[in-house]
Amino acid sequence: MSTIFEEIRKDHDTQRTLLDLLVKTHGDSDGREELFQRVKAALKTHETAEERYFYRPLMAYDNGVGKSRHGIAEHHEMDEVIEQMESTDFSSPAWLGYAKKLQDMALHHFEDEEQQFFISAGQKFEDDEKTRLGQEYRSEMERLNN
Repeated sequence: MSTIFEEIRKDHDTQRTLLDLLVKTHGDSDGREELFQRVKAALKTHETAEERYFYRPLMAYDNGVGKSRHGIAEHHEMDEVIEQMESTDFSSPAWLGYAKKLQDMALHHFEDEEQQFFISAGQKFEDDEKTRLGQEYRSEMERLNN
């Protein structure tokens, strides 16, 4: 049985790979469009499941509220960059700039979670809760991806 931390980290690894591939694409190509759609879908479903099964339970603790707000605010900021990318021509140099900005923001966000938030939550959540949240998170990811 995986914990919430292991489940989220698996998705972070997938997203790191997708973002790395995305910033290596060129111009208005089918590959760029396909990867962008995959990145967008991966981030959207991950944000939703993470907010429900990591941040909401973390908010039950006084010192978890600030971390939760910070993480959710970063999700919103990444969503805004994705919106900018959607309204920018794929062949524009600005589009690649937004893709690199999104990658930087996502990597920073993943690091915050993995290096700080997980440790804090790990001290608060009981072992059975960590496993239950991991199962609920993964079920939600599967539901959102279908």
